Amino acid sequence: MIEYKIRGARIDDAEALDSALRDLSAAIGDTHMAGPADLVRAGFGDNPSFRAIVAEGEAGIGGVAVFSPMFSTVRGRAGIYVSDLWVSARARGRGLGRRLLAAALDEGGRSWDAAFIKLAVYHDNSAARAFYGKLGFVESAHERNLVLSGPRLKALGEKGDESNP
Repeated sequence: MIEYKIRGARIDDAEALDSALRDLSAAIGDTHMAGPADLVRAGFGDNPSFRAIVAEGEAGIGGVAVFSPMFSTVRGRAGIYVSDLWVSARARGRGLGRRLLAAALDEGGRSWDAAFIKLAVYHDNSAARAFYGKLGFVESAHERNLVLSGPRLKALGEKGDESNP
């Protein structure tokens, strides 16, 4: 059985990280726009917008968690937002998902005093919903994810009529 070491991602992991995230995107039917250069720029520069944890075994990367800090005024604490969690088909069933989340929380705790994890799951991804449910994650009854992008995002940044919110 392959043993996996959990560690923080390094800049030289960008290709493997991209490959893992492409596999995740394909599995859930998402478009994958980022490439290795995007991951290097966003995650390993002077002011990274994400951190990543990898599970590395003799056959390479078998799992990845990508996360960012967030602050909740409701909770009065910092937390982490897990944007991506991927475990390869060959590595599933070995507790890697749980270990990756625990390592992300540990790093978030050291860096930001994180006290919770937040993430989103597609409604039709029953396997992921079951996995997170087993860990104790609960669906928020009072929140819904909203996204602003493209032309409407650009319009938000343009000067407009400030009198009509």
